Amino acid sequence: MDMKEYFDRISYRGSHNKPDLATMSDIFQHHIQAVPFENLSIHCGEGIELNLEATYNKIVRKKRGGWCMENNYLLSWVLKTLGYDVTLLGAKVYVPELDAYPDEIDHLLLQVQLDGKSYIVDGGFGMPYQLWQPMELISGTDQPQTPGVFRFQEESGTWYLEKVKRKQWVLNQSTSTSQNVENEVCRRIYLFTLQPRDIEEFRGCNAHLQTAPDSLFVTKSICSLQTADGVRALVGWKLTEIKYNYRDNMDLVEIRILADEEIEKTLKEKFNITLDKKFVPVNTSRLSLF
Repeated sequence: MDMKEYFDRISYRGSHNKPDLATMSDIFQHHIQAVPFENLSIHCGEGIELNLEATYNKIVRKKRGGWCMENNYLLSWVLKTLGYDVTLLGAKVYVPELDAYPDEIDHLLLQVQLDGKSYIVDGGFGMPYQLWQPMELISGTDQPQTPGVFRFQEESGTWYLEKVKRKQWVLNQSTSTSQNVENEVCRRIYLFTLQPRDIEEFRGCNAHLQTAPDSLFVTKSICSLQTADGVRALVGWKLTEIKYNYRDNMDLVEIRILADEEIEKTLKEKFNITLDKKFVPVNTSRLSLF
């Protein structure tokens, strides 16, 4: 594994001699705009390995994306190699339709200690809830970013991440999401504690999420990528493109349903992904990603 090769993959040309916040933020921004959040392997008949070299080969050499346990595991290697103090953490992702969190951790994120402060670095959530910068770990303080206002709330050692949503101007309303989800003002994203985790603790979760019949990742094929001014996502056959803060604190949303013959071309042109095996789109779950 080679840092220069990784930097080429994310088109990073900046300095990396000093492990400071500016460098970490810049590398992070390049990563999320180059590496998609995606679970396409599951829908190509491929397994997702929790192995750093396999992940490096997939994301850096094959120019694929990955889910949280791939993106953030790779980012932990990058940051540690550059001299940052990195700890793996485990989170439970909120399911709005059930108004509940799962019993077991199902998300990997990173904590970075830097200059006496603590930051959460999460390059593996995707969709419109993807952080665009590392967030300082402080409770109750709004931290505005391009996608919206994020904040942490801490209660008895449990931390909650939430995002204040903007209004949306949906160009073709008929293909939009459910009204309940659209009317949310604030979306809970996940909860976590500061208990350090080892990558081995995520093996069960990594296996479960790609095999359980009710797993969101089994019932939906997902590919999302942050852009210079928004996010695009292909979920099943539905391509959604969002331009953040298009006007008057409102996001512009455009939705299109693709035909089967458009999928491969769209993955290449919109996400820079070329798959080795036959991809079968899936979208059978009612759970919303927006």
